[in-house]
Amino acid sequence: MAPMFLVTNESMLRSSIEAGILGCFPSLNYRTEGALDEVLKSLNKLLAESSGKPGSYGVNLIVQRSNPWFEKHLGICVQNKVPVIITSLGNPKSTVDAVHAYGGKVFCDVTNLVHAKKAFDMGCDGFIAVGQGAGGHAGPFPLAILIETLKNTFPDKPVLAAGGIAHGKSILSALAAGASAAYCGTRFIASTEAGVSEEYKEAIVDAGMEDIVMTTRISGTPCTIINTEFAKKIGTEQNWFEKWMSNNPKTKKYFKMLVQKRGFNWLEDAIKPGNYKSLWCAGQSVELIHEIKPVKEIVEELIDQTERALVELNNLTK
Repeated sequence: MAPMFLVTNESMLRSSIEAGILGCFPSLNYRTEGALDEVLKSLNKLLAESSGKPGSYGVNLIVQRSNPWFEKHLGICVQNKVPVIITSLGNPKSTVDAVHAYGGKVFCDVTNLVHAKKAFDMGCDGFIAVGQGAGGHAGPFPLAILIETLKNTFPDKPVLAAGGIAHGKSILSALAAGASAAYCGTRFIASTEAGVSEEYKEAIVDAGMEDIVMTTRISGTPCTIINTEFAKKIGTEQNWFEKWMSNNPKTKKYFKMLVQKRGFNWLEDAIKPGNYKSLWCAGQSVELIHEIKPVKEIVEELIDQTERALVELNNLTK
C-alpha cells in the first residue's frame, strides 16, 4: 500500500499488516504534537504481536528543504526504528545514514535514471519506480520501461513498481518487467478503512482514466488529480509570477513552502464530507476500480487476480 497524503490512516495500516503486505503512510499525515510517535509505537506493538507474519509498515518522508517537518519526523522515525523509509522530492543522504545506523531500509522515489543514479550514490536500498499513471506525483515514463531500465542499470537493487496498478494483471506485468513488488495507492482510497469522505471514495469508483489531469497548483511539483469542477476553477498551471518565485534562488524555498501550505489546506478541506472544494488526488487506475471494499478483501482480490492472470499467461504458451 503506497503512502497517500491525508488518506492513509492507522486503521488502513493495521489492516495492511494483518493482510500480509507492506502498508506505507506519509509522515505528514501526523503533524500534531506526539501524533507520529504514537502511531509508530502502536504499529511496532502490532508487529511484535504478529511475529512471523510477512506484513510490515513504512513511512514516507518528504526530504526536500521546503518541508518544515522533515528533521523532526526523521528523528521520531529513527527513535522508533521504522523498518522501511521511503524518501521523496529531495536529497536522501541524511535519511539513508540515519536509518542504516539502526538497520532499517531506505527506498527512494525515482521517476528517471538521473534521480535513480543520485539515490544509488547516496546508498539507498532500492527504488520506487514512479511511472505514468501514478496518483500524486507521477512520473513521465511508461512504468515497464522505467522498471527495466532501473534493473538493467542497477541489477542488485530491488524495484517497487508504482503507477496504474489496481488489478492483478498490472501486478503480473510489473513483476514480469523486473519489479520485486507492486506499489498500489489509488485502489486503497476506495477502502472502507480510508478516513476520507464518501464523496471522495465514490469519485474514485466513478472516475475513468480520462478524468485524471496533471496539476502543479497543489505543491509546485506535477501531481495527478481528478478533474473536478473545483480543479477546473483553480487551473492546472502556475502563473508566470508563481513560476518565477518558484525558480528564483532567493525565494524558491520559502515560496514553495507557501504553495505547499495552500495546497495542503485545499486537500484537507476536500476530504471533509460535503465540502465543495473537491480537490482529490488519484491515479489513472481509477479506470479499474469499481467498488469500495475493506483493505483485506482488496489484497485478497489482487492476489487472486494475479494468480489467475499467471495461469492465463502460462496457458498461452501451451
